[in-house]
Amino acid sequence: MSGRLLRLVCTAATAGALLAPLPAAAAPDPGGTRLTTDAPSPAATNAPSDAGTDGATAPGPEGESAAAPGNRSVAELLTELQELYRKAEQATETYNATAERLKRGRAEVARLDGELARARLTLRDSKGAAGRLARQQYQGSSGLSPYLRLLLAHDPQQALDQGHVIGQVARERAETLGRVSGDAKKAAELARKARKALDDQVALADRQEKDREGVQRGLRDVEALLAALTPGQLTALAEFERRGVDREQRKLVTSGALSTVRRPSGQGDRAIDYALRQLGKDYEWGAEGPETYDCSGLTSKAWEHAGVPIPRTSEEQWARLRHIPLTELRPGDLVVYFPEATHVALYLGEGKVVQAPRTGEQVMISPMAIHPILGAVRPDPAA
Repeated sequence: MSGRLLRLVCTAATAGALLAPLPAAAAPDPGGTRLTTDAPSPAATNAPSDAGTDGATAPGPEGESAAAPGNRSVAELLTELQELYRKAEQATETYNATAERLKRGRAEVARLDGELARARLTLRDSKGAAGRLARQQYQGSSGLSPYLRLLLAHDPQQALDQGHVIGQVARERAETLGRVSGDAKKAAELARKARKALDDQVALADRQEKDREGVQRGLRDVEALLAALTPGQLTALAEFERRGVDREQRKLVTSGALSTVRRPSGQGDRAIDYALRQLGKDYEWGAEGPETYDCSGLTSKAWEHAGVPIPRTSEEQWARLRHIPLTELRPGDLVVYFPEATHVALYLGEGKVVQAPRTGEQVMISPMAIHPILGAVRPDPAA
């Protein structure tokens, strides 16, 4: 845990291939400002509220002071860093949602194009049938009305039979013309829908590019803050964060909020097995395997492997899956974090989750209290 933020600084430049070069790092405060720890509420930062209140410095490697740039305390820096991570992850989930809509839009365009092609073939066949009937009527016409043909016929019954046939042909012609008209209207409507679906696809592609830029901006903000810190400050931040998570985890476990030991469903067991086999793989925003994952990419693929397709993003997983109280948690359920449902992890049992944390880190097993918990959902409520 203590090397987590330091590792992120070293790997952040390669974590997002699309990122622009980082601005020059701000120089740390040369004055060696002493740290204060007026920490915000643990629910906001997972930082311990009773740590370091005597105002002592937090020493780093080689006796280096972990002074914060701009005279900010470690708690303030951690709050800012976590907020930047949260915004970047929210932008990532927005990007993922747009990407899913674009995928569905492309499938709809392909479906409409196929349906339009079939409708045009049907229309062509209907027009051909109408043309044949018109030629037959023209070629078989005597120029006399059916009444005169009946009066002049040697065999009135034969004339009546011929009239019946002519009536059938007329009805067939009317039906054929009706089909032509209906097929033409259907083809025109399908063409209109296809054009609209294509316009929507273009708009979604533009939106996706803007979402991508939003993610990149968020990651650049994270990198800029981290690049301005010394190794000692990074170590102090990581330790402060670890103590905060440990404190919140103890509160969670001892509160009785978690369920007693429960067994996963068969599908949940397969989802867990898949997620655990991804341990050590890198986090990458927008990724859903098999080599890299973001948070909801990992959970959605784990449950897809278990035979239960679920929504792609953490917001949709929270919105569309069945909510369950923490007292009913069982392994395989999903734990959702932050009020906007911008992070998600797979519950393993005994207060542990497996998650794809954030840029610069790998899929790992973590305490459940890594972030403020919004709630839990169950992908397979019928199991």
